[in-house]
Amino acid sequence: MSVNKEVKRITTHVLQAMKAKGEKIAMLTAYDFSLAGIIDAGGIDIILVGDSASNVIHGHETTLPITLDQMIDHASAVVRAVSRALVVVDLPFGTYQGNSKLALESSIRIMKESGAHAVKMEGGAQVADSIRRILSAGIPVMGHLGLIPQSIYKFGTYAVRAKEDAEAIQLQEDAKLLQELGCFGMVLEKIPAHLAKKVSESLFIPTIGIGAGQHCDGQVLVTHDMLGINKDFSPRFLRRYADLYETIKGAVEHYVKDVKAQDFPNDQEQY
Repeated sequence: MSVNKEVKRITTHVLQAMKAKGEKIAMLTAYDFSLAGIIDAGGIDIILVGDSASNVIHGHETTLPITLDQMIDHASAVVRAVSRALVVVDLPFGTYQGNSKLALESSIRIMKESGAHAVKMEGGAQVADSIRRILSAGIPVMGHLGLIPQSIYKFGTYAVRAKEDAEAIQLQEDAKLLQELGCFGMVLEKIPAHLAKKVSESLFIPTIGIGAGQHCDGQVLVTHDMLGINKDFSPRFLRRYADLYETIKGAVEHYVKDVKAQDFPNDQEQY
């Protein structure tokens, strides 16, 4: 029997056991009560309250504008809907970089005010002090290496990272550092599959890939992308499991037609 099916609640310990048994980990994003409940009921292992909410919920071009208060609000709604998955919340831009005291304060606010189970932060050695301080308070931390969207203006592109030897070596060193610091896992975003395989096999903590190939210990997608709610985002790594844009649009068009034709509500739909 799989580790996943044996437990009523996914914890960081369960995720490590899944990696040890070679059982893949499934992770999706959620930002609201209704969708989080559906995703949890579908058997997902980890729900990420991602700063991708900045893009898909708030309409910003990057993840940078979303605030800590907004992230806590999204996380609180998600936690109220979830009974099984581990809920991880992104620390937004400006709440941990270069200031470990602020990083701890931000993480404590997320944990206390939302009821989430862990936080996630981007970067390697440059955020080591923040990771240490957060972990010292007993708050689980997930790392994030490779393409780190909060640094998009530094990179200037969303292209694949760590294709060159120097950056690949640095990523491997950062991955080992995150493990040594005490992170329970890490996201590897948009890096060559062979590098993700090498990193995953070198660690005892799980790796979750997005655009990092099949050899990571798990996979994550933005739910609005994989459900086809977003039509204009089509990277190579994205598989659409539904076309909800057309489904919802069609339903709205049908509703509008029925209202205009005075077909809704009918006799059975009124008091």
